[in-house]
Amino acid sequence: MQPGSEKTFTRTVMILVPKRLSQKITLSLIAIVVIVEGISGFINVKTQEQQLLDAMIVGADQLSKGITSATWHAMLTDNREAAYEVMQTIAQNQGISRIRIFNREGHVMFSTSANDTGSVDKSAEACSMCHSSSEPRVKIDAASRARIFRATDNNRKLAMVTPIYNEPACSQASCHAHPASVKVLGVLDLALDLQPVDHEVAAIQGRVLIVTGIQVLFIALLIAFFTRRFVDRPIHKLIEATHAFSAMQLDEPINIEASEELKELVHSFNVMRERLMQAMAELNHLTQSLESKVEERTEQLKAAHQKLLQSDRLASLGQLSASVAHEINNPLSGVLNLSMLMQRIVKDNGIPPNRIEEFRRYLSQVVYETARVGRIVSDLLAFSRRSKPQRGNADLNAIIRTTIALVSHKLKLANVEIETHLQDDLPRIYCDSSQMQQVVINLLMNGAEATQNNGKGKVSVTTRVQEAKQMVVLEFKDNGDGIPGENLTKIFDPFFTTKGEGKGVGLGLSVVYGIIDAHGGDIEVKSKIGEGSTFIVSLPLTNNENAGSAAEMRAAESRSAV
Repeated sequence: MQPGSEKTFTRTVMILVPKRLSQKITLSLIAIVVIVEGISGFINVKTQEQQLLDAMIVGADQLSKGITSATWHAMLTDNREAAYEVMQTIAQNQGISRIRIFNREGHVMFSTSANDTGSVDKSAEACSMCHSSSEPRVKIDAASRARIFRATDNNRKLAMVTPIYNEPACSQASCHAHPASVKVLGVLDLALDLQPVDHEVAAIQGRVLIVTGIQVLFIALLIAFFTRRFVDRPIHKLIEATHAFSAMQLDEPINIEASEELKELVHSFNVMRERLMQAMAELNHLTQSLESKVEERTEQLKAAHQKLLQSDRLASLGQLSASVAHEINNPLSGVLNLSMLMQRIVKDNGIPPNRIEEFRRYLSQVVYETARVGRIVSDLLAFSRRSKPQRGNADLNAIIRTTIALVSHKLKLANVEIETHLQDDLPRIYCDSSQMQQVVINLLMNGAEATQNNGKGKVSVTTRVQEAKQMVVLEFKDNGDGIPGENLTKIFDPFFTTKGEGKGVGLGLSVVYGIIDAHGGDIEVKSKIGEGSTFIVSLPLTNNENAGSAAEMRAAESRSAV
């Protein structure tokens, strides 16, 4: 059997086998009854068939001896025609197939069948009972001399071989005397038709089959009735009770009239029910007590949470104030010093002509430092997101081109080349154009500043659509020094910077991150030392105003937590 067919056979057997216990018991007992009744019926049929055959063998032996007795006188006087005529007359009776006489050499001396002539092989099955040894056996019982075979008409025959012994009357007769040493002169072979026996056996088989079927059916009905009465019903009630238990319906006890084993099981379930009721009562009491304690603790936790939140806000505000004060203090100190120098230069009659150039230099530095303070405050305002965004469907490619045009002069002075790879059919996105412009400026200037040590800097800007995630991708790639691995997780933190003194306050990337997060987007950084960095901005491809409102709410919640 192939492995696949074995699995199919196993699945078929599993499907046919019932799953209920009562059905399994009923089916098993019925199978046992069928097997026992089948074996009993088979033995009964075989026994009756053997009895019929034994009776036929006894009758055939008696008939053979009767034939030899009837022909004894004719054979003694060597009147073979008379003996053959007697056997021919007997063979005409119903049930006798043929009668043959063999001499001791195996030659057919007479046969009631005209085509039966010649001789037989002594080693054949019919002769082996007497000629199995060198000396032929003389005395053989009737059962050993009988054999059953199928004739050419496919009907069964019973053949009885009866030895013709050399009696003293034969050995002393003057007509054809045989020596006294010869014990057997020949054999009489009588063949009887077994069709009546076969018909009777078939009738017996039919009766046994009917009786067995009736007995099996009656016993199966009794088995099914008693199994249902004493097994199925109690188990079904027990299952219903367990379902009630699982639904926590514990008021009614289980009452089942069944065997001792099931009664013990019912008693165990009732004990479990009572204990479960007690446990449920205790649990309900504990639950009520716990709920009151939880409510009390919840109020306490709310008050503690409000105090902790207020303390956290004060701590964050103090840290932010200290950082801002430190960043603004330097340019303000410079402005104060320059103002004092300018105050010393100015006289009652005005500025001395020889110090006008110096005064202008100091004034230019005051303007520069004041602008620096303005940039810091502007970055802080952008970081805090206090201004209300104005969103709408915007062309990201147009924003990029406008921003590059604004900073192109500064980038040329810094010897930085800008490459653009903008997808022509880029869909419009729902965003705040000014904030997106700020993102582009910050990332462009960040990439340009990262390439200052290379002599010839290069920043490429790419836009594309990511259809699988329904996102618009904005990518900035530079050939700068790269970002160390330990700093990749810190570059979006406020006031974190690796630039030199006076070149940045560390809010540019934080502002970028806040704007992108407020728009429901994401930003990813890939960098290798000596090869440069790539900033990948992903913005949702949607014009749904609700999506923008949800992103703003998330950003507002984040700001309130800070």
